[in-house]
Amino acid sequence: MITRRVATAVNIGKVTIGGAAPIAVQSMTKTDTRDAAATIAQICQLKDRGCEIIRVAVPDEEAAKALVSIKKNSPLPVIADIHFDHRLALAALRAHVDGLRLNPGNIRDPNHIAQIVKAAKQRNVPIRIGVNAGSLPPTTKQYDSIARRMVDAALSEIALLHKEDFGLIKVSLKAFDVPTTIEAYRIMAKETPYPLHVGITEAGPPKSGTIRSAVGIGILLHEGIGDTIRVSISADPVEEVDAAWEILRSLNLRERGPLLISCPTCGRSEVDILGLIAAVERELKQIDKPIKVAVMGCVVNGPGEAREADVGIACGKGKGVIFRHGEIVQTVDESNFLQTLLHEIRDLTEH
Repeated sequence: MITRRVATAVNIGKVTIGGAAPIAVQSMTKTDTRDAAATIAQICQLKDRGCEIIRVAVPDEEAAKALVSIKKNSPLPVIADIHFDHRLALAALRAHVDGLRLNPGNIRDPNHIAQIVKAAKQRNVPIRIGVNAGSLPPTTKQYDSIARRMVDAALSEIALLHKEDFGLIKVSLKAFDVPTTIEAYRIMAKETPYPLHVGITEAGPPKSGTIRSAVGIGILLHEGIGDTIRVSISADPVEEVDAAWEILRSLNLRERGPLLISCPTCGRSEVDILGLIAAVERELKQIDKPIKVAVMGCVVNGPGEAREADVGIACGKGKGVIFRHGEIVQTVDESNFLQTLLHEIRDLTEH
């Protein structure tokens, strides 16, 4: 059983993170923020897929102005991602964003940070201190560990926020290297009470990036570390949200949508099990209820797994047995595998 680290609770819009709140799924828009309509459309798409907090890049003044419309029409809490120019953070706050992300590596003037913090405090808007291994602030101190340097960068920024009597803080410490990321979060979890946003930055293309993210995020979550997560991959952000939910589900931390248990296939399979699995997976994307479906290809584990699922099929040569809540419903010919299984799934989810 996972025992979660109890962090100070912070509200991002209507979403509570930390405390006893569920681990929240976050993503980031990949549209041009200056195109408010496209950005809002993508936020709505991500919300439907299960995203709970959205971050948008604010690279210039035009993007900051677009935040007014984006925030007004977004179904999700909006975090403005700010780099280099503190004036963009102030503009984002005037647009009523729900949170800010500041990078200590490129907004370094304490006076500029103080201006941001005072404005955020007036509006009760949390700030995420987002440390990235690739953009750390300069230092003359010698470090044996990049992770320790990342933590110190975050702690220095926290000290600046504390000078303004500001405590609405969330922290992230991301690196591409998984062991470095894990080490940084482990240290930070012991040295601060604030909620932690967990992820592996610049993880890569969908396949390798998802694996890298699942390993890093999964290890930390299993240790009880993490209050929000983002899978950062070079793909449609919908894939990031899907992967994040799969990580949470694999650790029994949260449930959303169907769970597909499927046979990897081997020389015992006597039907096109891969084709059946792919077809079922496509159909399950249209369902958001937490249902367990098993598609199994032979008699070794097939009947057992199918019985454990809400709905399942154990396939044999030319025929398959349909199970529902552990009971055999019917035996069907191979030509009717998909149609019959989908009928059982729809019947269960629609009633």
